[in-house]
Amino acid sequence: MTVWDRPEPPTRPVPLDRERIVAAAIALADEGGLEAVSLRKVAARLNAGPMRLYGYISTKQELFDLMVDEVHAEILPEEQPGDWREALRILAHRTRQAALRHEWMADLLGGRPTLGPNGLAVTEAKLAALDGLADIDTVMRAVETVSAYVTGAIRREIANRRAERTTGLSKRDWQRASGPHVTRMLATGRFPALAKAVYDGTHVDAETSFATGLDWVLDAVAANLTRPPA
Repeated sequence: MTVWDRPEPPTRPVPLDRERIVAAAIALADEGGLEAVSLRKVAARLNAGPMRLYGYISTKQELFDLMVDEVHAEILPEEQPGDWREALRILAHRTRQAALRHEWMADLLGGRPTLGPNGLAVTEAKLAALDGLADIDTVMRAVETVSAYVTGAIRREIANRRAERTTGLSKRDWQRASGPHVTRMLATGRFPALAKAVYDGTHVDAETSFATGLDWVLDAVAANLTRPPA
């Protein structure tokens, strides 16, 4: 039985419900990451005894599952576009935006699919965008491919943001500090392709990089879509 199937206990003596518990856990995670979340800390924020929470949530993993599902509600657009590319593009950008608001999401993206109602609704929206454009196996591989790109790009971007906070150096400051070492290494002639990228490449911001890569992935999906036989 999943946490979504298990009924909640009575609210007395301290008024509690899973919605309040999850909201408190998300607030803690937004402030200090997943390491700041424990049933004890959530209970303290709600002025309840820790044992009270076990009537609603059995494990920390269940709490994480509920948190992820709650954030998935932020991903779904109010209306589903008719064009499949636009539908998948909007979902991808909304996933990125939600993860940037809740950086801890990057640590929980990927792996086994979320089974909560909001997570299932997001998966439904992805599959529905491609429904009828190819056989179901092609549709599933397409959705997996787009999701893999989105997850990887989000994790890389958030890792860079965390590095800035940890080191106290912005990307530009880090590049400036690392510049002499990189220049010496490139001068050896051992890395000609990298040298070309460093000196001649156009460096773009994270949002532009994400959007460009996403368009390339969607181009690849389009090339593999063939309508199933009638």
